[in-house]
Amino acid sequence: MASEPQRPILIAGGGIAGLTMALTCHQLRLPVHVFESTAELKPLGVGINLQPNAVRELIDLGLGDALPTIGMATKEYGFFTKFGDEIWTEPRGLDAGYAWPQYSLHRGELQMLLYRTLRERLASSTDDAGSASSISTGRRARGFTNHEDRVELHLDDGETVEGALLIGADGLHSAIRAQMVPDEGPPIWGGPIMWRGATLSQPFRGGASMVLCGHARQKFVSYPLTAPDDSGRALTNWIAELWFDPSASDDQHRGDWNLRVEADKFLPAFESWRFDWLNVPELIRATDTIYEYPMVDRNPLDRWTVGRTSLIGDAAHVMYPVGSNGASQAIVDSRVLGRSLRDHGVTIDALHAYEAELLPATTAMVLRNRSAGPDHVLQIVEERSGGVFDDINDVMPYEERASFAANYKGVAGFSIAELNASPPLLGPVA
Repeated sequence: MASEPQRPILIAGGGIAGLTMALTCHQLRLPVHVFESTAELKPLGVGINLQPNAVRELIDLGLGDALPTIGMATKEYGFFTKFGDEIWTEPRGLDAGYAWPQYSLHRGELQMLLYRTLRERLASSTDDAGSASSISTGRRARGFTNHEDRVELHLDDGETVEGALLIGADGLHSAIRAQMVPDEGPPIWGGPIMWRGATLSQPFRGGASMVLCGHARQKFVSYPLTAPDDSGRALTNWIAELWFDPSASDDQHRGDWNLRVEADKFLPAFESWRFDWLNVPELIRATDTIYEYPMVDRNPLDRWTVGRTSLIGDAAHVMYPVGSNGASQAIVDSRVLGRSLRDHGVTIDALHAYEAELLPATTAMVLRNRSAGPDHVLQIVEERSGGVFDDINDVMPYEERASFAANYKGVAGFSIAELNASPPLLGPVA
C-alpha cells in the first residue's frame, strides 16, 4: 500500500527570506509551497548590503557565480563627518580577511535571482519532494490554524491550504505575526525619515566603498551597486536621512516603501554637502526616482513559534537598517531553520531549536541598532567636536574606534575569525 504523500512546508511571503527558505527546503528534498502576495514579481526596491555570513550561504546554495553579475564586491566601509572628513575606514569582505566577499546590490535583483533559481530547480526536479513543490503569486496570507498533525494557511481569496509546517516570511506587515501578537499595533517610528535613490555617477574612493557621513540627526549613505560602465559611471545607491520629533506626527509609522517624492522635500538640508570626493546634492539631483519612508522597527518578541507556525526575516525581527544586516539576517534565518529541519525532521522541535538559537541574538541586534549601531560613532564625534578636528585621534582615539567596530561585528554575527572558523550551516547543494 502506497504511503500518504508528505505535506509540504508552507511559506507565506516570496521575498528574500521566503525564497531563500524555499531553496533551502529544495536542497533538503522537502516539499515546499510558497505563497507570494504580489501578482507579478518585479525587481523593486533599492540597494542593500549582504555581509559575508549571508554571502557564504548563497554560495552554498549555488549562487556564487551569479552574485557578481548583479552586485559589487564591497572593499571599504567608512564613516565621515558632515564635512567629508574621515573618522574611521576599514576593509570589507575578502579585503578584510573574510573567506567570503561582501556585496552591495539591488534588493530587487537579488529577489529576482532567487525567484528564477527556485522556479528552475522546481521545474527540473524529478523526485517526489521537488514535483510536489510550487510557488504561487497573487496569493496573500491572511492567517493560520494549528492542528496537532498539520497547519492550515488561510489566504485572502478564501482558500485554505494544509501543510506540515508554516513559515511566516511576510515582512514588516506580517499577517502571520499579527495573528500571533494581535495587540502589537503598527511599526515603531523613532524619528528618522529616509529618502533613497540610485543613479549613474562617477565612482568615489576607488569605486567599491560604502560611506556613511554626518551624525544622528542628518546622515548620508552611499555605495556603488555595479562596476563602472563604458562611460566610466557606476549605478550608485544613496540614502539621505533627517531626524524629526516622533511626537510631532502620528503618520510616520506607515512603513510605505514605495512612496515617491521630489528631491525638493529634503535637498536643501544637504545643499552644502560638497566634499572633495563626493558631491551629495549633485548625486541627488541626477536621480530620476526617489523613495521616502520612515525608519521603523518593532519591539522584539519573546517567541516566534506557535504550534506548527514560526517566523523568519523581517516578520520575526525587523530592525533599523543601520548595520547592513537586515537581508543578511533573513538569509541566515532560513539556513539555520533548514539545519534544524535536517537535524530534527519536519517537526515542531525543529522550529523551537531554530528559535532558541537565533532569537536572543536578533533581539540584541534590534535593540543595539536603535541606539548604538555601528554608525553611532558619527554622533560621538559630532558631540565631541562638531565634526571639526585636525586629528581624529584627538577626538576619538584609534583604540576606541577599533573597539567600537569590532564589538558590533560580534553582536551581528560576522566577526572575521569566528565566521571563518565556523562550520557551514548546511553546506553546498549537490
